[in-house]
Amino acid sequence: MSHTIAAVSTGNQVSAIGILRLSGDDCIAVSDRVITLNNRKHLSDLPNRQLYLGTLRDSQGRAIDQCMVVVSRGPHSYTGEDTVEFHCHGSPAVLAAGLEALYLAGAKPAKRGEFTKRAFLNGKLDLTQAEAVIDLIEADTADAAANAAGQVGGVLQRKLAPIYDQLVNLCSHFHAVLDYPDEDIEDFGLDNYREVLRESEEALGALLRTYGQGQILRQGVAAAIVGKPNVGKSSLLNALAGFDRAIVTDIPGTTRDTVEESVMLGATRLRLIDTAGIRDTADTVEAIGVERSRKAVESADLILLVCDGSKPLTSEDKEILELCRGKKKLIALLNKCDLGRAVEPEALGLEQVIPICAKSGEGLDALSALIDRLFAGDTPCDGSILTNPRQYDACRRGSLAIGRAIAGIEASLTPDAVLLDVEEAMEAMGEVTGATVREDITARIFERFCVGK
Repeated sequence: MSHTIAAVSTGNQVSAIGILRLSGDDCIAVSDRVITLNNRKHLSDLPNRQLYLGTLRDSQGRAIDQCMVVVSRGPHSYTGEDTVEFHCHGSPAVLAAGLEALYLAGAKPAKRGEFTKRAFLNGKLDLTQAEAVIDLIEADTADAAANAAGQVGGVLQRKLAPIYDQLVNLCSHFHAVLDYPDEDIEDFGLDNYREVLRESEEALGALLRTYGQGQILRQGVAAAIVGKPNVGKSSLLNALAGFDRAIVTDIPGTTRDTVEESVMLGATRLRLIDTAGIRDTADTVEAIGVERSRKAVESADLILLVCDGSKPLTSEDKEILELCRGKKKLIALLNKCDLGRAVEPEALGLEQVIPICAKSGEGLDALSALIDRLFAGDTPCDGSILTNPRQYDACRRGSLAIGRAIAGIEASLTPDAVLLDVEEAMEAMGEVTGATVREDITARIFERFCVGK
């Protein structure tokens, strides 16, 4: 028996529609106590997954809202249990009153992520699918949403299941021969599994190599805007952000610390970091900002080097250019092209140089297209990209253990010694899907969720 839980699943903002969700063995009976259907039937008489109109009422019988209600009986529901949803008008006051009525009728408040946790515990989702639910909710680009949707649909699970199954088959064959020597079981030989382990190692390696692309999908591209003072770095940040995020003046050194803003540029999410102008300075505060700028150059995924293209390059420009050269992905921007060109793109000796005008927006479309090309991954965003740090770590440990098992076979170790590594790999792969994950880890995973999901 599972107790009935209830929550608002659509947030607490005013909206056209707001949904009250229930799940549990008694949710239909609980819901019947607060709804009067226009057709005068009880919820227990309704077919699955059909909407019916009724009046939601409080404990005193007063009308709260005219709403639609739908029943989905387990196991053919999101949680695998009986579920009921009330589709109300999206007033926070209406939803709060409806939720209070459900509590008084016998429901209990849902915990964070409890609906999805029940779906996991009831075998409706594995852990990769459950974690992808929150990624889908939090996705802020179309590619991130598409990849998360694919994982909710089981793409990642289908990639990992054969690897886990092969490891289980290897271990079970060994133990079957060991425990039942008199049975007619095919002899166990490690050489027969060498190729299987290599295939598993290669499959995991291919998945692990998508993690860099996955981090960009999940977090965006950390892009540091660098250059000497007064070349237009803050103007560029404001132009890309679409509003005056940073103070812009003609006084060099106005930006004395890093300023961050997240923006969409084309299909790429950028985490822009406007840095203090890099130069030698006796100002203590500005010097701290300059040091932070240097650190931003080291940690960024992308460096946008801004120069004043209307004036010849100075020694400061050249020093900063050398600081940035060879650092990951680098794009030089010759700003103030509306004032004439004193610097030709070839003079910087870089592959990617774009003339721009941060004030007018000239050249920003070319910058957007270039960044999309630079960060377009090779793996399709269909759920095949590994984005979750916990999953990455478990897959990494699984791959290392399989590698040790292969090395053990090649070193002619005994089967029981090799199987220690195989079982370690199997444990790690089970952590990814939830087959062997500890309860405290699953609890922490579902704490990331909002109440009502």
